Amino acid sequence: MLTAKEARSLCTFLTSGERQELDHLLALDIKDVFWRPLPGPQQLAYESEADVIGYGGGAGGGKTDLAIGKALMKHARIAYFRVESTELEAVYDRLEEILGNRDGFGGRPPIWRNAGPRRVKIDFGSVPNPGDERKHRGRPKDLLVIDEAGEFTEAPVRFLMGWIRSVDPMQVKQCLLCFNPPTRAECRWIIKFFAPWIDVTYKGKRAMPGELRYFARHKGADDEHEVESLAQYMHNGELVIPQSRTFIPALVEDNPFLYGTNYMAVLQALPEPLRSQMLYGDMSAGIEDDRWQVIPSAWVRAAMDRWKKPEGRYSPMDSIGADPARGGKDNTVLARRHALWFDELLVYAGKDTPDGQTVMAMIVANVRDRAVIHIDVDGIGASPYDLLNEAGFQVVGLKNATSTPGQTDTSGMLTFKNLRSMLWWRARECLDPRNNTGIALPPDMELLEELCMPRWMLRGKDILVESREDLLDPKRLGKSPDRASAVIYALVETPKLRSITALQREVERQKRGEYDPLNPKFHR
Repeated sequence: MLTAKEARSLCTFLTSGERQELDHLLALDIKDVFWRPLPGPQQLAYESEADVIGYGGGAGGGKTDLAIGKALMKHARIAYFRVESTELEAVYDRLEEILGNRDGFGGRPPIWRNAGPRRVKIDFGSVPNPGDERKHRGRPKDLLVIDEAGEFTEAPVRFLMGWIRSVDPMQVKQCLLCFNPPTRAECRWIIKFFAPWIDVTYKGKRAMPGELRYFARHKGADDEHEVESLAQYMHNGELVIPQSRTFIPALVEDNPFLYGTNYMAVLQALPEPLRSQMLYGDMSAGIEDDRWQVIPSAWVRAAMDRWKKPEGRYSPMDSIGADPARGGKDNTVLARRHALWFDELLVYAGKDTPDGQTVMAMIVANVRDRAVIHIDVDGIGASPYDLLNEAGFQVVGLKNATSTPGQTDTSGMLTFKNLRSMLWWRARECLDPRNNTGIALPPDMELLEELCMPRWMLRGKDILVESREDLLDPKRLGKSPDRASAVIYALVETPKLRSITALQREVERQKRGEYDPLNPKFHR
């Protein structure tokens, strides 16, 4: 943000032509030049027409100033949020610097009335606890600012976005998400949200800073999908109206107020991973793992880095892991394992798998080489399990609450509270670099997020991994870990019946004295 006072302080950095332009601007009416964005990323974000704008990446890029500038100059009713109310003090102070006073500010929760030359209204709020966002239900705003959005979980942000509206057809209605790289696993959603710009695993064409992309969500679907334009279209009898989205990266070097100070040296002196996060806006650096996290993030990323499509024919498929949908918001996911290489996950919206027969058909269409099918039989999974069994497929039903007597971890000292805990722990041991299994997982940000979310605890000697229901908490994952569950199930080692039958034949031949290890016909 550039006020008249601050503009004069920059004169030493300006060319003669730029000084003339500045003199002209300062001679205009204060209402016309009350605020001007800094040239570069801040101006690009200020002028963007996207419905949802992401801005930031590194520290010192002018995120808070951009939010205040858009509020004062382009909007009428603004809602400004941070996670904790104490974090808003810096915003109040900056507004006072710009406005010259705190006239119109007060109340609980705080409201700034008649702010700036356009006399706008700014409501301030915080959502430190799950469900706090519901206190703001029904409060319309034409600009929603989520400052430090990388510290928010997804559920409250999505909820607050539902009240962006205005009865004035000429009023711009936008959401501005300002953020540094997320530092907690449950905040990784923002990388997926702006995937075309910042997700290194994004499979489509990468987006340029400020480029508009378009997204829509169909009725009953858990995920959004990218569309080609803002054109409205019909889907299953519903009119779908896409939204536009963009992201503009900004670093301290884009802010001349800070770049010429000692702040650059301060950022360079930070320890890693904070240095890469704050100085370069590195979205993949330093997302903190919980000390009780079942699978460390670095192990999953290493498995995804190893992944590549095989040249020529695939090796035989050994296992399919199936996690059937449990409702409209969940997905049915199939994970296909060839030795320890996983093919890309197959994900179907819950509405597309309404019954057991549909789930069975999807599995049958993708099974190869008589692979063993491992399926969750809690809830809807019982039906496709029965159907697959009746059809003659080799299928293993997995019930998460089942006890696992006699099973231990690799140390032989710890046991498991239930089957779910054992399956997750086996996945941890497979991904552990010390075991050098070479497991390769397809690059998928949602899979990474889901695999790295569950925590564990010890109950006596029993390892207990938190339940699916625990992960549904908006403060945690906020959804069912469908992708991770399918991978966990696919890792179960069950010998193929064909291999068992062949082994039994060889044993019988040896008993009859017919087995000749030098005869090729016995090596089938």
